[in-house]
Amino acid sequence: MPALKPTAFKAVIKWIGRVDDREAGLRSVPLERAMLTFAGLEGEAHGGLTRASCSRVTSQYARGTEIANVRQLSVLSAEEMAVSAAKMGLEALQPEHMGASLVIEGIPDFTYVPPSSRLQAPSGAVLVLDMENRPCILPAKEVEAEHEGYGKAFKAAAKGRRGVTAWVEHGGEIALGDELVLHIPDQPVWPHLEAARKM
Repeated sequence: MPALKPTAFKAVIKWIGRVDDREAGLRSVPLERAMLTFAGLEGEAHGGLTRASCSRVTSQYARGTEIANVRQLSVLSAEEMAVSAAKMGLEALQPEHMGASLVIEGIPDFTYVPPSSRLQAPSGAVLVLDMENRPCILPAKEVEAEHEGYGKAFKAAAKGRRGVTAWVEHGGEIALGDELVLHIPDQPVWPHLEAARKM
């Protein structure tokens, strides 16, 4: 029996973006279509087979250690972004301010989809969803630049709704309007999860 099960959940790609220069800022530029390779989204500054470790993994590595890049893309939910915007008192949050690679619509509570789930595109391209992409100060700065006085509310409003990071398991083209099928690992939730979090 396959260890990954296709589900009835499907998502439509509503937005595709690429960050061209990380040094210049987090903003991504919109695209109508993009090619995914083993290094990530073609031309994406967060791409590459490896990356330097950051603050998210300091319990495992000294900062700057070369590690596998499982943060090639940032995938967000249109529904969750709408809730975050409403909590901030804004009409909408713009994907480019989030540094989004993809904004999808159709999967409920997307940020909590199990790690190692897959999204498969019509071309056969497959993204592996790694883990929750927790809110940070970088999108808050972009929001503040566009909506003065609102940036400080971003982290609290986006908590649990920031989407996930992902990496490419199989390459191929993706395009606006593509339908992505969600596949989930066929395994139970580890019964010791809450105890491990308290240690």
